[in-house]
Amino acid sequence: INAEYMGLTLGTPIGARVNNKDMRPHDYEFQVGDKRTLDEDSSKKNAAPSFVPRPSHADYTYHCKYGIHASSGGGRSSARETIGRVIAGAVAEKALRLAYPEFRLVAFVSSVGPINFNIDKHPKWMDTLTREEVDSTMVRCPDHAIAKEMQELITDLAGKGDSTGGTVTCVCSGLPAGFGEPVFDKLEALLAHAMLSIPATKGFEIGSGFAGTQMNGSDHNDVFVAKADHTLGTASNRSGGIQGGISNAEPILFKVAFKPPATIAKAQTTVNMAGETEILEAKGRHDPCVVNRAVPIVEAMAAMVLMDAHLLQKMRS
Repeated sequence: INAEYMGLTLGTPIGARVNNKDMRPHDYEFQVGDKRTLDEDSSKKNAAPSFVPRPSHADYTYHCKYGIHASSGGGRSSARETIGRVIAGAVAEKALRLAYPEFRLVAFVSSVGPINFNIDKHPKWMDTLTREEVDSTMVRCPDHAIAKEMQELITDLAGKGDSTGGTVTCVCSGLPAGFGEPVFDKLEALLAHAMLSIPATKGFEIGSGFAGTQMNGSDHNDVFVAKADHTLGTASNRSGGIQGGISNAEPILFKVAFKPPATIAKAQTTVNMAGETEILEAKGRHDPCVVNRAVPIVEAMAAMVLMDAHLLQKMRS
């Protein structure tokens, strides 16, 4: 699976293998009683009647679609699958940096529950924020004071067996205008597709996002200005670096929403696959909040989308 020699690719497919030495499948046993399967004609086929699908998790829908359950952690609905995305994203990002030396891609946690970090209040960070600054806090929010509040909230909820959601914001700069295709493959549509494929995502917004719906056009418009290199720029960036589905050379700015993790230790009254009432209390290692873990996944997916856009645009030149 080796596709490189002395730091350079050989033109052959790049493969990678990651060994997991800390597996705990017993943390994912949500079944009690017998192991009988239901009638094959039932929508619950091959599911033991005593199996308890986790509320708001993919357990039930995967049962309905495939008629079987991945007992060791949710299978393809688990965020474990994203390790391949991060590896591929690292390759894409490296290639983009070779093509555009000024290219910069940084994601960070912008909210946890009701606690928000607004990068607009730190204008210098929009242009200079580094991954080292993001990683300087456990929760991956670069503002240490706000990060402390976020961490305290997560710790408190974990102690209660509960969880919370949040958002990850991503800034991509140093790219030219022209990325993205008209109509169905607009750059923000491709980014949204990529981001919403990440487990636990529930929303995507770019630039001013939903807040922009409350503004007047005269306030929302990004007026053009002449830049030092004699190209056009914009005085503001409410478009999030994309207009008409095509990049305009301003920083691409978007936000991804993540729901509270579904697997919680707090007791929940639900039903098993036979419709019988059960009390579900998940055991083992389950994150009370996933946003800090999602940061490199968001970066990786953004890098792959932008690399595809680069190659499509390069084809025209």
